Formats: sequence, C-alpha cells, structure tokens
Amino acid sequence: MASSKREQLIDTAVELFYRDGFHATGIDKILSNSGVSRMTLYNHFRSKDELILAALHRMDEQWRNWFMRSVEHQADTPYDRLLAIFDVLGEWFRQKNFSGCLFVKASAEFSKPGHPIHAAAAEHNRLVYEYVRGLAELAGAKNPAELARQIRTLMEGALIIACVSTRVKAAEEAKDMVKILMQNAFETETLTAA
Repeated sequence: MASSKREQLIDTAVELFYRDGFHATGIDKILSNSGVSRMTLYNHFRSKDELILAALHRMDEQWRNWFMRSVEHQADTPYDRLLAIFDVLGEWFRQKNFSGCLFVKASAEFSKPGHPIHAAAAEHNRLVYEYVRGLAELAGAKNPAELARQIRTLMEGALIIACVSTRVKAAEEAKDMVKILMQNAFETETLTAA
C-alpha cells in the first residue's frame, strides 16, 4: 500500500508540474489532488525537490519509451526513423493535454547547471540525443554526432514554436529542414579521375 501512495504522489506531481510548473505548484496542491497525507509525503520524500526529481525520472522513462516506440512503429529503417521523429513530435504537439516539455520547464525554473533538477533535465536531453545519434550512426551518416546535434536543435526549436505560437505545423516545418540536412549528411563523396 505504501508504494502505491508513493506512485500516486509522483503521478499527481507529474501532472501538476507539467500543467502549472514547478514553483507554481505547492505541496498543499499536490496533497489535495493526490489525497495523500503530508506525513505520507514526507515518509517517501524528504523535500519538494526530491519529489520533483522522482517526477522527472518518471516522465523521462515514460516519454522516452513512448517516443522511441512511436518512432520505431512509424518507420523500419534508421534513415526513415530520423525523419519519423518529426511525425511523432507532431502527434505529441496535437495532443489535447500538450503543455510543452517538462524538462525545458525544469531547466528554466532551476537554471543553475549544478542544481540536481537542472542536471536531471540535462540528462533527459542527453539520452534523447544519444537515441538520435544512434539512429544517425546506424543510417550511415558521415558524421552522426553532428547530424544528431542538428536534429536535436530542430526538435527543440519545433517544440518551442509549438508552445509559444500553438503552430502544430512546427514539426512538419522542422522535418522539411531535416531532409535538407540529411541530403548533406548522407552524400557520398565522388572521386574525380585525375
């Protein structure tokens, strides 16, 4: 029973932090929405920051699993999966409860790089980058790390545009740009006869 209360707290925290932000969401609101007592909360988490970290770890696992499964479901080859990334992002942006990225919010609200919450957000970003880099490598990109950095930049840009302007086409626009990047990333060098 105790672990189910812990899970209930984390699930409620994820929902509220995602919708309202970290600083705007107080412990009292989390307790009220979860139906869990203050004593139970502090039996599981020593502080709000510890609860935030648990919420970020939960969201990281859920989001990355959903993202990778969705990309792999949409395309069979690593090359096509690099393009499918933006189809999956477009699906996410169109979801009714889309409210941006919890990890972008975390890094903005806890902006000091040494802060554990900022570090957790950076780790999520690194893991997504590693997934993209792995696809680029499997697809045979000339420089997989460079292509992955460029794709991540377009992913983040599309996310921000979808948040601030509610343009769900941001993912499609970013996909068009990735197609151009990929032409260069997979171009074979031609040897000219001397």
